[in-house]
Amino acid sequence: MATLNQWVQGARPRTLPTAVSPVVVGTGAAIGAGTVAPGRALLALLVAVALVVGVNYANDYSDGIRGTDDDRVGPLRLVGSKLAEASAVRSVAFGCFVVAGLAGLTLVSLAQQWWLIAVGALCIAGAWFYTGGSRPYGYAGLGEVAVFVFFGPVAVLGTVVTQSGPPSPLAVIGAVGVGLLACALLVANNLRDIPTDTASGKRTLAVLLGDADTRRLYVALVAVPFVLSALAGLRSWPMLLALLALPLAVPPARQVLGGADGRALVRVLGATGLLLLAWSVLTGVGTALGGLR
Repeated sequence: MATLNQWVQGARPRTLPTAVSPVVVGTGAAIGAGTVAPGRALLALLVAVALVVGVNYANDYSDGIRGTDDDRVGPLRLVGSKLAEASAVRSVAFGCFVVAGLAGLTLVSLAQQWWLIAVGALCIAGAWFYTGGSRPYGYAGLGEVAVFVFFGPVAVLGTVVTQSGPPSPLAVIGAVGVGLLACALLVANNLRDIPTDTASGKRTLAVLLGDADTRRLYVALVAVPFVLSALAGLRSWPMLLALLALPLAVPPARQVLGGADGRALVRVLGATGLLLLAWSVLTGVGTALGGLR
């Protein structure tokens, strides 16, 4: 039976910046639009965290029962390592989705944006069918597309809409940047897993591109958000604050281009999560100040 610490590891805490970052940027944009709604921001954060933890457990379950995680370097897999029953991991994943759904319904009712119920249902379906079901899209090289959409535009702009209404151009730029950096996190993860994913038949984008092109893709995903920050700074100088996170991008990019693999890429994963969070916090401050000027 898995211990509490092992369940926490199975939630993959290194991926939590993908939940926090969109809410930070979206809330910053809402503040820039003149709205301060801490209650709604906390509800948005609860939705995001519950979805990320839920999708991590769902992936653990689905990959585990397929045998994809039987020989894997990286974060602990509860099912693949036989530490927890597959049914228990699935139940926890569904429990997280229920929490996300209830928090989302509360947020939608407060914002009176009822069309977001359909978006929330799509997010939960996307979380499950990433590796679940008979034809998981994560096994067909579409994981990065989904991560960009759900953790970038959907999460950031959804946070804005539920707090202050239609998003500004600065919010859209922030949403794209968050989505790209969240993709970089997944690319680093899948780069590490190319050998085992290839052997198990899991056709991630990294498997389809190959090692060298996946490394180039990672660097591009890390670099483009800073280009967006610089361009946004021409419209609103506070957006240039995000450039302060640039030194955090250099070490992981060097490691990836230098051929890091295995355990070294686990460290890259952590560094990329930190970069995502730092860029998002600074961009959130930039969008808040940019709107209030």
